[in-house]
Amino acid sequence: QPQLVESGGGLVQAGGSLRLSCAASRVNLDYYAIGWFRQAPGKEREAVSCISAGASGGSVSYGHSVKGRFTISKDNSKDTVYLQMNSLMSEDTAVYYCAAVYRPNIPCVFSVNYPNWGRGTQVTVSS
Repeated sequence: QPQLVESGGGLVQAGGSLRLSCAASRVNLDYYAIGWFRQAPGKEREAVSCISAGASGGSVSYGHSVKGRFTISKDNSKDTVYLQMNSLMSEDTAVYYCAAVYRPNIPCVFSVNYPNWGRGTQVTVSS
């Protein structure tokens, strides 16, 4: 039943910025944590960021490779989660997916199973 649609991907030069959006339908962000993951060809899926359930900005987590460069946020009124990506590097090139898991009242984590996934959006960083 939950539906997630990523958007905002594209081609950007190294050092540039991009903002991804995850439109979450039939997903109450008061109760669902949202994670961003990415996968490059020939590489394993990598956790990027997550944001906990709740009506306002709460606990967030970042993968080591993006901490300090990426910022996750959400607007519950728009049922949308964002990933602001700054100082992009060629290593950030991947398909970016958002995913949802029912997880109220506790911080988000990457290790839990996320049963609901979007189709992904391609991010390509040229060097």
